[in-house]
Amino acid sequence: MSRVLVVEDEAHLADGLRFNLQAEGHAVEVAGDGETALDRLVEKKERFDAVVLDVMLPGKSGFDVAAQLREKKNYVPILMLTARGRPEDVLLGFASGADDYLPKPFELAILIARLESLIRRSVWMKDAESAETRDSDASGEDANRSLEQVSSRRAHVSSDDSFSFAGKSIDFGELELRTLGNTIHLTVMEAELLRYLVRSEGRIVSRKAILEDVWGLHEDTDTRAIDNFVVRLRRYIEEDPGQPKHLQTVRGVGYRFVAEPE
Repeated sequence: MSRVLVVEDEAHLADGLRFNLQAEGHAVEVAGDGETALDRLVEKKERFDAVVLDVMLPGKSGFDVAAQLREKKNYVPILMLTARGRPEDVLLGFASGADDYLPKPFELAILIARLESLIRRSVWMKDAESAETRDSDASGEDANRSLEQVSSRRAHVSSDDSFSFAGKSIDFGELELRTLGNTIHLTVMEAELLRYLVRSEGRIVSRKAILEDVWGLHEDTDTRAIDNFVVRLRRYIEEDPGQPKHLQTVRGVGYRFVAEPE
């Protein structure tokens, strides 16, 4: 049975979500504000399989709660709920660390489907980590050989879910960027943007194309939000983020990803 924390200050909505999620076989707890949610998740370290998080909360907003959870390295799956459905708010929700975003009013069946999808993905990730640990313990020689492969300067796409270049390895399925001795947990937005850039390697992609092709935002949106994501990605993958070699700016147009810069 999965444990779900519903963070919602409207009692009738929280009670309705609890009733329907319990009917689907989930154990559900409710927090009426962001401070209570953070206390349970961070201070008391209670374990939940997913969080349904409203944005418009008294005190700390849902954006703040998600951001603080990620800062504390708590990567519980977050489904963000809000009446604010503007593209800028969608981007802000993902930037703060949410895994999925559902504007109100929503269809209950869609909420349940998206929540259970997040829970399944989390389980798959844990299973993959356990298998990786077992394999590593069983063969230190194989683990060392794997490290040497990751360290290679040659870019290599092993599948649509992974990509290696310049001593770094991106696992899109597990939302992780691995370098030698370090693992960076990516948000869904960061991972999908990286995947899009990798698929377009060597080609210039416009900011507008990123908004439409990566996140399906077709309305006029301030494309500076994309620039903010790129700044973060450069901190992850560039030796000198101020002088990027892999994630290059094409002035007035957009960006280009280069796995093997000259």
